[in-house]
Amino acid sequence: MAPIGVGSTLPDGQLAWFDESEQMQQVSIHSLAAGKKVILFGVPGAFTPTCSNQHVPGFITQAEELKAKGVDEILLVSVNDPFVMKAWAKTYPDNKHVKFLADGAAAYTKALGLELDLSEKGLGLRSRRFALLADDLKVTVANVEEGGQFTISGAEEILKAL
Repeated sequence: MAPIGVGSTLPDGQLAWFDESEQMQQVSIHSLAAGKKVILFGVPGAFTPTCSNQHVPGFITQAEELKAKGVDEILLVSVNDPFVMKAWAKTYPDNKHVKFLADGAAAYTKALGLELDLSEKGLGLRSRRFALLADDLKVTVANVEEGGQFTISGAEEILKAL
């Protein structure tokens, strides 16, 4: 399947996350994104160096500025189970706006066409690193990284596009 791109509609899909009461919830992407301006960004894995030290912190520290420019939701998706995502989220105590969503079986990542086979590195099927900006489910920016790069999918690049 071709990767999602500008002009595409975000596919719907069910992802798991822990709410503010630490209750696991199943949530549909369309319920979070319909009628809103959202950032959906994906990373290869929780607790991995680039994801943990650069990609996620960028969206957390820039969240207020992103919201001031009209972003309603900042959604992080990773091919990990919801308990791993919950533990990872807790490592960012200053986070107020980024939702950590688990795509345990990579079903949503596959629907986006952004799966990445990292089996040779012992990681199995994961997500490519990406950042999408969507307005009422329509993708307006699709910054998808090649290989292990981190050059176009950070918060700064999305801010430039707003």
